[in-house]
Amino acid sequence: MSKIIKPKGYKAALDLRQTEQGIKLIKDFFQQNLATELRLRRVTAPLFVLKGLGINDDLNGVERAVTFPIKDLGDREAEVVHSLAKWKRLTLAEYQVEPGYGIYTDMNAIRADEELDNLHSLYVDQWDWEAVMKEGERNIDFLKSVVKRIYSAILRTEFLACETYPQLKPFLPQDIHFVHSEELIQMYPDMSAKEREDAICKKYGAVFIMGIGGKLSDGKKHDGRAPDYDDWTTPNSDGYLGLNGDILIWYPILGRSVELSSMGIRVDKEALLRQLALEGKEDRKELYFHKRLLDGTLPQSIGGGIGQSRLCMVMLHKAHVGEIQASIWPEEQRKECKEAGMNLI
Repeated sequence: MSKIIKPKGYKAALDLRQTEQGIKLIKDFFQQNLATELRLRRVTAPLFVLKGLGINDDLNGVERAVTFPIKDLGDREAEVVHSLAKWKRLTLAEYQVEPGYGIYTDMNAIRADEELDNLHSLYVDQWDWEAVMKEGERNIDFLKSVVKRIYSAILRTEFLACETYPQLKPFLPQDIHFVHSEELIQMYPDMSAKEREDAICKKYGAVFIMGIGGKLSDGKKHDGRAPDYDDWTTPNSDGYLGLNGDILIWYPILGRSVELSSMGIRVDKEALLRQLALEGKEDRKELYFHKRLLDGTLPQSIGGGIGQSRLCMVMLHKAHVGEIQASIWPEEQRKECKEAGMNLI
């Protein structure tokens, strides 16, 4: 059964030339706005890291990293990053970034286990960012303030895209709604996590869903999250667990919710030990990154990733991420998309 959503009567609003110009316009404008909002400095990032140091993001813990041997290191293995969640925190310490400031970078990854559809590709490109927190900022109010600043940058980007290409009409609301994943269960008890996301996003247009990674009252997780970067077990001021979450919007072209960013306040020593124990990953305490965190030589930080191709996709009103980026798709899917008006690059 096809996983592709084919909007009825879909026709791309922009041709190939306009699309390529639009991609550059959005990427240049958004990253400058993001850097200004969060006081971030651009840094250069790796495409791969050495295996066995605990630096790579292991996502949900089941995705395989693309690995290869390095001849000049005695065939020691490197792995293509899944994201730079842990690397960024090491970099904040190395660059001695002061509280209230941070870094951002272009993150390029290969996720070989991704299920390919309108939103998911083998190739992932994100703006990965990380900022050093000040004393007293380890709370839900600070997290919400950062989310609002990111959403403001998204809104300004939508305005620019629609001004540049008048055939595009804005659809995002002026404000983003906050809700905890446990609240969603109470609101929609008979729905799956994905159905709950669609329902809340359709209602509000833009939502930040908090508390992702831990088990909820139904015994299930809203979604998976590695135990060693986001803090999803510390109680917040709303009485729920979790200082992290996802930014999602309702995307009318596909008639579904779309996640644009995953982010959160990062684990401190106590949260790391608690979450490693919960997930049965206590052996990670012996890895380089985790030792640094437990030794207190890494700063307290907040960070996340914002999908570049996905943001361009929604800003330019495309129905498939393959209309934005060059990747590999099953031939049958490529043919199916072409017949539905989606011309994959």
